[in-house]
Amino acid sequence: MNQRARIDSTPIPFIDVGAQRRRLGSLIDDAIARVTTHCLFLGGPEVAAFEADLAAFCGAKYAVGCASGTDALMLVLMAQGIGPGDAVLCPAFTFCATAEVVVLLGATPVFADVNPATFNIDPSSLVRAIATAKRHGLKPKAIIPVDLFGLPADHDAIAAIAKAEGLFVLDDAAQGFGASYKGRKLGTIAPATATSFFPAKPLGCYGDGGAVITDDPALVDKLKSLRVHGQGADKYDNVRIGMTSRLDTIQAAVLIEKLKIFPYEIAARNLVAVRYAEGLRDVAIVPGVPDGYTSIWAQYTLRLRPGLRDGLAATLKAQGIPTAVYYPKPLHRLEAYRQFPVADNGIPVTDQLAEEVISLPMHGYLDPPTQDRVIEAVRAALMP
Repeated sequence: MNQRARIDSTPIPFIDVGAQRRRLGSLIDDAIARVTTHCLFLGGPEVAAFEADLAAFCGAKYAVGCASGTDALMLVLMAQGIGPGDAVLCPAFTFCATAEVVVLLGATPVFADVNPATFNIDPSSLVRAIATAKRHGLKPKAIIPVDLFGLPADHDAIAAIAKAEGLFVLDDAAQGFGASYKGRKLGTIAPATATSFFPAKPLGCYGDGGAVITDDPALVDKLKSLRVHGQGADKYDNVRIGMTSRLDTIQAAVLIEKLKIFPYEIAARNLVAVRYAEGLRDVAIVPGVPDGYTSIWAQYTLRLRPGLRDGLAATLKAQGIPTAVYYPKPLHRLEAYRQFPVADNGIPVTDQLAEEVISLPMHGYLDPPTQDRVIEAVRAALMP
């Protein structure tokens, strides 16, 4: 085996958290050391500082940290009083957490189809899903659009539907935080935006973490109560049923440092996306960004003709190039969610995408030579 072959078979990280760690270096060590020195591991000063930084980053008034992105969704629905008999409209093509929180509160998720070009909820299918919910005797209460793979949903169209139907909009920006829609950053568009700091997310911590971003001070008060057992004046004065969902101080300290370099990483991710599009648009359907939108590129997801995906994944794996499929089974086909309603006329685009999508390595530290290796391998596997 020659030297080039040995280099070409070296495993490539799907998301290179280590490269980011090396860049931050002693900044992370010092941030964690400050917490281990003052020993305020919950509710330390870094938590409030990070919440302020996060809100300022996207131009919102408030950010409320919590223990995970799933909890962020849950806390907002709890604050809105969502429960049995209520319907919450969700895209079927997303991670299960979007619908999971609805079910855990006793409400019913109703699944809508997505747009084949953006992977995000289709407003026309959303309208049909609302009608489906009503036909099932449910009361539509909220919409959870998802900014999937880093691209914002069509928030103006969603907001218009929500206004007409009297629905609350909770934006699931777990994959999209940092992106913008028509000149506005996510976090300033919907009444409430939930995000995740899971380590693989574009803005990730070193464990679990999440936040809710909003301009509503009354919602903030409820969220701060709900995340600590529904506390009132203190944690022993419980004024509502709550949960335990605090963003711990070490994670906040890490996120303060990561947020400082986040704009650089967003720009770097976009350069990676441009290179992928230039190299692969003639062998696969590459993702696009509509005019007026920006993407954070949480994933770079191709669409292939049915039947090609498994072969491509196996070929790339043999060359040390990882891939992932988000999502092989959409929500309405998962065993835990099969019993919940689907929009009238079905969700054919979601079913189609589940057979076509495959994601390639994507992060802000994917250097051109390594990316060229990925591009060349994909082209070689897909070219006739």
